[in-house]
Amino acid sequence: MRYDGKSVVVAGAGRSGIAAARFLLARGARVILTDTQSREALESRIAPLRDIAAQTGELALELGGHRTETFARCDFVVVSPGIPLTLPVFTASREAGVPILAEVELAYRHLQGRIIGITGSNGKTTTTALVSRLLLGAGLKAYAAGNIGTPLIGFAEDSSPDAVYAVELSSFQLEGIWEFRPYVGTMLNLTPDHLDRHAGFDAYVAAKRRIFMNQGRTDFAVLNADDAKTAAMGTDMKAGVVWFSRLKIPARGAFVRNGRVVFRDETGERDLFGVGAVALKGIHNLENVLASCAMALLSGAAPESLEESVRRFSGVEHRIEFVSKIDGVEYFNDSKATNVDATIKSIEAFEGNILLIAGGRDKGGDFTVLRSAVRERVKHVVTLGEAAEKLKTALGDVTDVSAARSMQDAVSMCRQLARPGDVVLLAPACASFDMFEDYEHRGRAFKEAVRGL
Repeated sequence: MRYDGKSVVVAGAGRSGIAAARFLLARGARVILTDTQSREALESRIAPLRDIAAQTGELALELGGHRTETFARCDFVVVSPGIPLTLPVFTASREAGVPILAEVELAYRHLQGRIIGITGSNGKTTTTALVSRLLLGAGLKAYAAGNIGTPLIGFAEDSSPDAVYAVELSSFQLEGIWEFRPYVGTMLNLTPDHLDRHAGFDAYVAAKRRIFMNQGRTDFAVLNADDAKTAAMGTDMKAGVVWFSRLKIPARGAFVRNGRVVFRDETGERDLFGVGAVALKGIHNLENVLASCAMALLSGAAPESLEESVRRFSGVEHRIEFVSKIDGVEYFNDSKATNVDATIKSIEAFEGNILLIAGGRDKGGDFTVLRSAVRERVKHVVTLGEAAEKLKTALGDVTDVSAARSMQDAVSMCRQLARPGDVVLLAPACASFDMFEDYEHRGRAFKEAVRGL
């Protein structure tokens, strides 16, 4: 499909916005790239787009703010996940009858091959990475895409019918889909998150649930049988429901029995491997492995191919990532723990003696929910950023709490407080945008500070 003569607003000059702009320019569109950041801040990202526009398409820049009239006078808008759809500029688009598409929706309309869509509150990135590894290990052509790093639109140009794309999807991306239809859609779990962007937990769940809205009888919905909110979705799915569970034995799906991972469907049971093959820390990661195995098998992976890939998979960056051991103290980076439930899971991955670095921009989470896990396993909390005082109020009577001025300061404080056998864990329970570009920037800052010791 060409876009000659079409005027398209691309809202946001992050990874997905730049990738969408590149794709549209190459197909002859007039792209208006808009962002609240300045031209100087974005110059390095924009320069390659100018090169494409010199050959095909046309590039216009509206930087330092969004212009309402632009959003009302175009053929359609492609929105990046970091931009709330509640902004007045999108109201202007809707009133003018201008379609608003997520980048993954644009990609879906051009992509060849099958899509596995993965969402949930926690574990998306780890699961997306593992699914792609399992498929590759089974000899299939597979890619990881979406929030995991490479926008899905980046694969559209060279996509092929025999490829499988495992796509990590946020609630923000799912708000902007209309035709997007994964042949496997997965909901890992549901806990309160992004309540600063959504009008409450129910609105957040409704956005997540959109992953299943276009599925039919030939598709699959993979659901967590151990998560009440997720399990309740299984009663009215159009797709075939496949479960994963650590605690139950479902009629169809992946589960644990006598220390073994088993998959059951209408053809019978397959014993896959022992749980000892899972190298990842934390019982939540066993759930991620179960979900991943179910998705891989539904995609055509041979059961006997899975164990080796599971054994080799040690996780992804910024997810309970081992950084170093210094003077008998281990340092772990879980910067991706951006909500309260993720931080609890991170804490519970260790037996105790934790010095926890937490804080950042509050996403509307209830920090008092951390109290039980902190009381049992955390000996000291070092707070950072805008949420520091709120964290101290929530946790100050269950453990010692100190405030740090910077990540380097936080790591230095933990170094002074820690004793051999302790664990220093970055698991912030907050967004990163008060002090860092994103959670990856925050995680790298932590690792640099640790290595500086």
